[in-house]
Amino acid sequence: MWWHVYPLGFVGAEVRPDVPVVDRPVEHRLGRIADWLDHVVALGLNGLLLGPVFASSTHGYDTVDHLRIDPRLGDDDDFDALVRAAHDRGVRVLLDGVFNHVGRDHPAFRALETEGPDAPTAPLFGIDWSGWRPGDPVPVGLFEGHDILVALDHDAAATEDLVVEAMTHWLGRGVDGWRLDAAYAVPPAFWARVLPRVRERFPDAWFSGEVIHGDAAAIVSASTMDSTTQYELWQGIWHGIADRNCHELAHAVERHDALLPTFVPTTFAGNHDVTRIASAVGERFAGHAAAVLFTVAGTPVVYAGDEYGWTGVKEEREGGDDAVRPEFPGEPPAAVPLTHAYEALIALRRREPWLHRAHTDVTHLTNTAVVLRTATADAAVVTALNLSDDAVELPAADATRVEAGGGDLRDGTLRLPAAGWAVLSR
Repeated sequence: MWWHVYPLGFVGAEVRPDVPVVDRPVEHRLGRIADWLDHVVALGLNGLLLGPVFASSTHGYDTVDHLRIDPRLGDDDDFDALVRAAHDRGVRVLLDGVFNHVGRDHPAFRALETEGPDAPTAPLFGIDWSGWRPGDPVPVGLFEGHDILVALDHDAAATEDLVVEAMTHWLGRGVDGWRLDAAYAVPPAFWARVLPRVRERFPDAWFSGEVIHGDAAAIVSASTMDSTTQYELWQGIWHGIADRNCHELAHAVERHDALLPTFVPTTFAGNHDVTRIASAVGERFAGHAAAVLFTVAGTPVVYAGDEYGWTGVKEEREGGDDAVRPEFPGEPPAAVPLTHAYEALIALRRREPWLHRAHTDVTHLTNTAVVLRTATADAAVVTALNLSDDAVELPAADATRVEAGGGDLRDGTLRLPAAGWAVLSR
């Protein structure tokens, strides 16, 4: 179970610097993340998912060197120390692999601007050079229209070799796996060529692809990835709670279950690309979202700060991600009630590891109330949500004790206060 950090924001680095990466002095900031590892362990989590840490021009996703730590974060020694500190605490480390595109300042692309099709790196980009003349702009594909992001050619052996080299380099330095950024934009056949090569050397490495849309089960089967991000469940949690529409949440949970015969999705209630969950659903309902996250199947990811109920709204403009990618204080603040709710939910998850792949039934459903029962033949966990401003009585679905949240359980009936939630066990 991962704690997800956006490193550049976390350490207070300048995300839009004026100085080119090649001229930046190294600033040793990665230790600020290590200072929070005891908090990660106290929550009960055992994984650290790091956003981009490689040298880039701005926000980390415009990579200029896959084999160098961004000087705004530190150097190899700083990174090695962070990995050691994590592993010493039993915390695994996942890196963000930005392998769909590179930044325009990447030397491989800069070579094309000066040498054109004769550049040794030209095969990385799959460019149609017909009609091009020296001095013309390079007619390159852009990732989703972003002019600072240059798409790689995933049919090229050179791109395959580049990605294998980067992955094995950092796995060799101790990391445990990769989040594959924008995996939905990369042909699954590319991953099916790359990942077996990496697994030859690192058979225990774990790979989760960022898949925002599409047939996730088919993508996993064709790509050999272990998992993909479960955006449909996230959207069901967000809209189901925010819109007081438990039917949408229930539908998302049912569709989530349909993926389990193929793979276990990577689940989340927030990340570095979306409005924080406390802002999306309202602060008094942040615990409801966490309750669903930790009681349905999946590999859960907590976006750092969500356990405190921090807020932040993503906006579609330059700098629109800044509010959800803030600088963190030097040490963890005191726990709040929501933090303790996360601790209780994660503790339950650790005690009941079968939740990782168990199916969930919807046993009670109205617009503003839902009861979810996740179970095997021998055990059950029941999650009850009340989104209304009135107290409700709900069936306890054979549960016998309250594990997290708050409610009065008597004679098979759960009484929840206004805007209440509870997680029960049998």
